[in-house]
Amino acid sequence: MGAGLSQEARRQERLLREQWEAARRQVRERRGAAGDGERRVLAQLLVLTARGWRLLVGRGDAVLVGPGGVFVVGAGGGGGGAAGLLAAARGTESAVASLGMSPVAVQPVMVQAGQGPDGGHERIRVLGEQEVGRVLLAQPRRLRAESVRAIADHLERALPDREGLALQQGAGPSLHPGSDGLFDLEGLREAALEGARRAPIEQWMTFLHPDQVALVRRNWSGPARISGPAGTGKTVVALHRAAHLARRTTGRILYVTFANNLPRVQSTFLRTMAPAVADRVDFRSLHSWAQEFLQERGVPVRLNGDKSETAFSLAWKDHGRESRLVQIDPGPAYWREEIDYVIKGRGLTRFEDYAAVLRKRRRAGLHRTQRQSVWELYEEYEARRRERGVHDFNDVLSLALAEVSKEGGGTPYAAVIVDEVQDLTLVGVRLLHALVGNAPNGLLLVGDGQQSVYPGGFRLTDAGIDIRGDRGQVLRTNYRNSRQILDAALAVVADDAFEDIDGEPTPGRRDVDLTYHDGNVVRVTEPTAEAHDRELVGALRALPDGALAGTALLCPSQWALGHYQRLLARAGIPVCRLEQYDGNPVDAVKLGTYSRAKGLEFKNVFLPRYDAESAAGTPATDTARERAELRRSRLFVAMTRARDLLWLGSVAGPAER
Repeated sequence: MGAGLSQEARRQERLLREQWEAARRQVRERRGAAGDGERRVLAQLLVLTARGWRLLVGRGDAVLVGPGGVFVVGAGGGGGGAAGLLAAARGTESAVASLGMSPVAVQPVMVQAGQGPDGGHERIRVLGEQEVGRVLLAQPRRLRAESVRAIADHLERALPDREGLALQQGAGPSLHPGSDGLFDLEGLREAALEGARRAPIEQWMTFLHPDQVALVRRNWSGPARISGPAGTGKTVVALHRAAHLARRTTGRILYVTFANNLPRVQSTFLRTMAPAVADRVDFRSLHSWAQEFLQERGVPVRLNGDKSETAFSLAWKDHGRESRLVQIDPGPAYWREEIDYVIKGRGLTRFEDYAAVLRKRRRAGLHRTQRQSVWELYEEYEARRRERGVHDFNDVLSLALAEVSKEGGGTPYAAVIVDEVQDLTLVGVRLLHALVGNAPNGLLLVGDGQQSVYPGGFRLTDAGIDIRGDRGQVLRTNYRNSRQILDAALAVVADDAFEDIDGEPTPGRRDVDLTYHDGNVVRVTEPTAEAHDRELVGALRALPDGALAGTALLCPSQWALGHYQRLLARAGIPVCRLEQYDGNPVDAVKLGTYSRAKGLEFKNVFLPRYDAESAAGTPATDTARERAELRRSRLFVAMTRARDLLWLGSVAGPAER
């Protein structure tokens, strides 16, 4: 085997040497007037045409289309040609726009004389002349062969000042004739969609459908919002929007989400999509950004979750468990949520404001005397917290909002993109709005109220955000789920109408257009938990080779998470916890909670004992109904993560822990 590989390596080396010499001859014959450096670069690009790439040569630059994407290459020996290269890139971008291609599809590359480091100049990627061919050839595969041909043919017609060159060993350059046939736009789109589905799930999660391109490029006069049911590509649009804005602004872009695992994954995706601008986009969870911002401003933050919990426990002991609140809900958790999401989450500091506030997504009605009891509990908690000299998570956001609101307290961000906005508190949304105000293209809010996994809620008008006209866009085409998978998920929330952050009442079952039809739902019911777990392990082992990389096992609780991590470890099945997942493919089952899976997609999703929490029957109280609704929302999120396979496991016997 080793000798065969060595022989093949030598054969490839000879072939490359022959192609390089042939390319140099062609360039000398065709571009004899060009400088030595430009001819060497052009020869490298010409070699790529023997490996599935197409080359269109103009004056001072070249357009290269291949499996790695569309590149506009300039050989300028420095930054002096940057303006011309960017103009050529914009022209090429406009030419491919009619194909429905993403703005990140066209990448400008400046080649410097001599061997230079891989660097960047704004949106331009800078390479040394001796490495350009190697680097472009090593790009991740983004286009199939038929897409390369169709795009290159289209560019030859759209850019008549460029000629198509291909490597012809032993002969002069060959001109690609223009195609006289009708361009199959729909065929190209379908080929790109099918190619993305076959790719690793991480690549699929950055696929932008042509119908979404207009939203990415749109020029908005103020704050904008993109909403839509699960699977409609909201996060993908947001990522491409971040790349688009990074190319067209001088300031930095802040991309924020609530979950602390998503920024790492989304940063990886953007670096793959648009490496030239990835360093200009900051991916952060809201609380980590706020803490760092306060630290930079010299504002002390003493965040301590354990001491905050102790403060609340003591407050509940003295002002909660013997109060009238226990008649509504005897557990302290509901009332801690009331403080976190309704009082502090909304930034309320006076009882009269709390007495009058509409408690969005809170099902238990509270009259004035009951709210007075909640307020007394809140004040006692605050006193206990201050005694310990600590802050909670809500305090961090309130401190940051106060700092940003000071005169001269602005930040260097040209734009802020907020993903999963429905999971933020009102104070969090006000903070992000304050960073950019109502500037054109400044604030983009992305999310779906049906996928809320935390209690409480708000309206955008409460945050002083006015979304008008076409600045509010709703996506209605599901690119992820098949009808079988989507129907199974919608059955869970069909009776749960909700009010989104724009204030519109929305039914639980929403109509969407589907583009995918091959997904499957597998339901497994066993008499015991042990038999259920054996079926689960067997189903995971039966997946094809390499399928674990696109597979997730999701759980409703930390207890279940620990149980299934131990189960898979005993079975010898590799696991990657979602807390450690960074968006790079890894051949292991992704393991995490329903909430941790937000914003992610997987080819195969396994939900063991998915219906265990609903086995207790109809909730008897308003607060119990609210918790049950929240559990259904989390389960809905977990089910809609699946693209090809949704495995639903149940235990038919008596409920077991």
